Amino acid sequence: MIKKINDFLAGWLMTVVGGIFLIASFVLPRAGYPQGENLAWVCVVICGIPLLYLAIWRIIHNKGISKISSALLISMAMIAAILIGDLFAAGEVVFIMEIGALLEDMTTDRAKKGLRKLISLAPETARLIKNGDEISIAVEKVCIGDRIRVLPGETIPVDGKIISGESSVDQSVMTGESLPVDKAVGDTVFSGTINLYGSIDFEATKVGKDSSLQKLIRMVEDADENQAPTQRIADKWASWLVPVALLIAVAAFLITKDIVRAVTVMVVFCPCALVLATPTAIMAAIGQATKHGVIIKSGEALEKMGKVDTLTFDKTGTLTYGKLEVTDIVPLQDLNEDDLLALAASAESRSEHPLAKAIVEKAKSCKLNLAEAKDFKMTAGKGVSATVNDVAYIFGNEAFIKESSCDVGKDVSQILDNLRSQGKASVIVSDTNKVSGIIALSDVLRPEAADMIARLKRMGTKAILLTGDNKKAAEYFAGKAGISEVCADLLPEQKVENIEELKKEGKVCMIGDGVNDAPALKIADVGVAMGAMGSDVAVEAADVALMTDDISRLPYLKWLSNTTVKTIKGAITLSMCINFVAVTLSVLGILTPTTGALVHNAGSCFVVLLAALLYDRKYNF
Repeated sequence: MIKKINDFLAGWLMTVVGGIFLIASFVLPRAGYPQGENLAWVCVVICGIPLLYLAIWRIIHNKGISKISSALLISMAMIAAILIGDLFAAGEVVFIMEIGALLEDMTTDRAKKGLRKLISLAPETARLIKNGDEISIAVEKVCIGDRIRVLPGETIPVDGKIISGESSVDQSVMTGESLPVDKAVGDTVFSGTINLYGSIDFEATKVGKDSSLQKLIRMVEDADENQAPTQRIADKWASWLVPVALLIAVAAFLITKDIVRAVTVMVVFCPCALVLATPTAIMAAIGQATKHGVIIKSGEALEKMGKVDTLTFDKTGTLTYGKLEVTDIVPLQDLNEDDLLALAASAESRSEHPLAKAIVEKAKSCKLNLAEAKDFKMTAGKGVSATVNDVAYIFGNEAFIKESSCDVGKDVSQILDNLRSQGKASVIVSDTNKVSGIIALSDVLRPEAADMIARLKRMGTKAILLTGDNKKAAEYFAGKAGISEVCADLLPEQKVENIEELKKEGKVCMIGDGVNDAPALKIADVGVAMGAMGSDVAVEAADVALMTDDISRLPYLKWLSNTTVKTIKGAITLSMCINFVAVTLSVLGILTPTTGALVHNAGSCFVVLLAALLYDRKYNF
């Protein structure tokens, strides 16, 4: 009952009522109605009771020095003002403190509206297809392997893989992509995304708490559980400032013999701006990041990112797409590129090797006709042999071709060396006598990588590539991205060792996507996971998740973190300056409890609003 009454009094409605009576208590005495000053009692009761409740609750439940809080100081200032007969000052100090608390609640609520949007996106029912019948069931009853149907305009209830139909899906809630993504049989769909056009059936692969939307919601919910170090320091300072304020107030009274000055010191010394600035800035920044598809799990991670001076990158799946593609087709005999590709794909269509799959996929994308391969034989680690169009061919690496008594030749070796220097894998196509051509494959650098590295460098951040790939491939991709420092051929534990060494020189952020990156993500000051394609282990280990594979958002993350840290420091500095000036003026007798409360608490509200502006701050670096 007491809590309900307290919550009612602390709301906007009653606070506004208290403010109206406070204004009336100031205006009426100056209009010839001296008894009007007593109307301030209404404001004191409405705004003072929640403050006293909070101060007493903290004394009872908090431990150690944290029992002494800003609420306690304001309560003491209110009581002191009442005792000297300044009802307006008593009402004003609690009214503006309550306004500051409500502004913080507004900012926090606004910052969390992205989370409420996510929660609202979760559908309550799903269309289960069973024995040819369509049944509507609760989403929580969907099991892995169930066949689910989604019609145009409906929200996809769980993660799955399409088994029938084609459509375009709005994935902006998960990835931030503005354009719909085309989906066909075999493609993955995510819960919370919207099916735009065609009807699709898919097999459920992740349900309940494991679905993408539910994971995203949990990550956002966890974002404000860990307070930033600056926030904890601010709270600690608030506890120590209370006894300091009392000592200065007592000293001012003993020296000046003026109780009004002592009361004014207590009024202006409230550290509410110091306490409110950090959590408001942190929540506003986390809320803005959520809008841009960046999930920051804690205020501590956000603050540390603002101090990072070295970013370390994994290569495969992070700087690159992590998928092999045919990059070069080099005919060496009487074949054109299409003929050579079709020949290789015809034989490789029966192989499960990643290189073979990439060649076949390239041929299909070029809509080439494949011939039937006979006498297919695979030699592990080397290549395959087959008869295509009644001609025996060998497809594989240089050693495999030489073992087959085929002369590679200097010209072919030179081409192979050039391709290797670019980090590319080569499949040689040869008949029993001569090399017919070479097909080179490689991972593909993300087009935004070079610009992203350049932006980070302009922010004074160093980039380093840490990869398990061979040195030539690593150096080739690093050069294209603009990264000058490369550490290659690393095992997961060696990545950790490198990061530990770098941490001795400054703050380190690791960006990765795979299971093997998880230890490095965990040991770094800040770990950033590629949330869209990255492994669940990597995402769980990281402090920040990019819900899209667009690494161009890393400079945005760094900018946001830098801006948040600057805002927090600026707000704390401003609040301390306001306190210092106000205390000095109070001791000198220039400020009264009424004017002191107005100056100090107005400054507190300004600090909160300054931090709240982070939510709508534009990234223009």
